[in-house]
Amino acid sequence: MIRLFRASHFRCLEKVEVKLGPRFNLVSGANASGKTSLLEALAYLGRGKSFRGANTPNLVQHGKESFVLFGEVDRGEGRLALGVRNGREGLEVRIGGENASGSAALAAALPLQVIDPEVHNLIAGGPELRRRFLDWVAFHVEHEHLMIWRRFRRALKQRNAALRAKAGEAAIRSWNAEFLELAQELDDSRQRVLERTLDSLKEHGYALLETDLAFEYQRGWAKEKTLKESLEKGVERDMQMGSTQSGPHRADIKVSYDERQARKLVSRGQQKLLASSMILAATETAQAALEKPLLLLLDDPAAELDGDSIARLMAAVAALGCQVVATSLDPEALVFPEKPVMFHVEHGTVTALD
Repeated sequence: MIRLFRASHFRCLEKVEVKLGPRFNLVSGANASGKTSLLEALAYLGRGKSFRGANTPNLVQHGKESFVLFGEVDRGEGRLALGVRNGREGLEVRIGGENASGSAALAAALPLQVIDPEVHNLIAGGPELRRRFLDWVAFHVEHEHLMIWRRFRRALKQRNAALRAKAGEAAIRSWNAEFLELAQELDDSRQRVLERTLDSLKEHGYALLETDLAFEYQRGWAKEKTLKESLEKGVERDMQMGSTQSGPHRADIKVSYDERQARKLVSRGQQKLLASSMILAATETAQAALEKPLLLLLDDPAAELDGDSIARLMAAVAALGCQVVATSLDPEALVFPEKPVMFHVEHGTVTALD
């Protein structure tokens, strides 16, 4: 969990310092006051990227060359300092006073999840988001997953380059052995993780939607064939398309309830609840593996939900035991089991409330 956070020149946040409580924190303020920017900055410190999809120039305050983020993470035995700077000179990451590279180091130091107004896309959107969801859990519970994923992506890139270059079937098949080995390892890792998360997925889904849910891993190639067979029989199509059409890079999670596919049948509010239940299950699974509380960011969680739904969501959030930072237009809209640490944001200025 993070106890001290500072942000400079990030969007509308000129200079902000907040001391966060270990359990519940509530940030209130009017629309466009800077509430979401504060959550976005917190998430950036643990991800090295914006959960809103913004690029660096749009994050740096107008007229400034870079933004700077700093946090102190409580690790039980002491606090770990995290620092991020990004701007014209590129991304710079420091962990414990030492230079670090890439977002993976930040994710390991400050594991977090986000429930924002676009969370419904985890259900309504394309399979890439659900693969990313599964890979996030795997990153925290399977020690070798990141290395396998990176090696597979490299093998996929090489095979696709050969396809685009029209290298011929013999040359393309020469890439298959490494591709197949890494694809199998990645597929095995994802299937293990989904199995490990399955009970939590069903429990949180039932708690929020009051119906039974099913989660089926779709590996990215035909069930009746091995991946080797799919590659060999599909080589001509791959050459025409210029990319590999079968493999774990095409994987998905089919989510259904009452034997119906969820992404086609549920309302926007139900999609939000279903996606939120998946985020809570992922958080719970990672917390159990890491044996420490994670950071959960809730951006306007009451949006598009009725009173009963938001009550069920907040009860499930509270039961997780993680550190929570939530935003709300109305500080009375969210119910916590204990009084949260309160903040108010106005024109990019954050004030702690008594």
